[in-house]
Amino acid sequence: MAAVGIVIHRLRPEARRLAQEATGWLRARGHEVRLAPEEADELDLRDCACEPEKLAAGLDLAVSLGGDGTMLRTVEMVAPEGVPVLGVNVGHLGYLTELEPSQLAPALERFFAGNYDIEERMMLSVDIESPSGSLPAGMRWALNEAAMEKAGSGHTIHTAVSINETFFTTYAADGMIVATPTGSTAYAFSVRGPIVSPRQRALIITPVSAHMLFDRTLVLAQSDHVRVELLEERPAVLTVDGRHLGTMQPGDAITCSAAPHAARFVTFETRDFFNIVKTKFGLSDR
Repeated sequence: MAAVGIVIHRLRPEARRLAQEATGWLRARGHEVRLAPEEADELDLRDCACEPEKLAAGLDLAVSLGGDGTMLRTVEMVAPEGVPVLGVNVGHLGYLTELEPSQLAPALERFFAGNYDIEERMMLSVDIESPSGSLPAGMRWALNEAAMEKAGSGHTIHTAVSINETFFTTYAADGMIVATPTGSTAYAFSVRGPIVSPRQRALIITPVSAHMLFDRTLVLAQSDHVRVELLEERPAVLTVDGRHLGTMQPGDAITCSAAPHAARFVTFETRDFFNIVKTKFGLSDR
């Protein structure tokens, strides 16, 4: 039998209801269900509790019940183990989720029958250097982006950008974003970055409100790596896939490159990314 992890948006009653229904469906068929301890407590499924650092080991499938934020959290937990993720959209239209709630049980049937495909998405490895000690140094993974932003109003931050260990230029901007193609429709899009098909593999570097003539996005090859170092005395906030990791000090830096593993999404039919873009932004057909 299979081991299935379930990750939920804890503030959405529909997600909690679906988690209980899915757990019943899976256990009735002899499958193991794993939940984070706090979510297991809330759902009164304490015998399914599993510590987050152990949840992905030997897992056959992860089910995400929420929106894109829940998908990002699920991917972070299971992608290094190569676990496929099935996303159910509970709430607003998502770019990453595959199903609506009513489709979950039939989708599980199809998955266990082997009637599905896997779509892989490039992820970022984000290596954090923090000589100041103000950040948790080490590697983080991101499906969307790593972002450095000014910590307060009224001042820009200055960053030194190097590509493949060769200095490129210094930016004066409100922030800097290094995104994947999947992340091109997230924060980077809101600051006028390009929309890039998620089938591509590339690093996308976009300044936020650059105070300089050169304010364009750079699109790098998947084999490239970029280092962004904070300069001068102004601090910056570092977020990775929306997770606040701390305040950077001058001399702190991140190095971004293609991760050695991909996010793996369960799909049942060809997903038209550009139709999702049209729907999200209300684009007309004529």
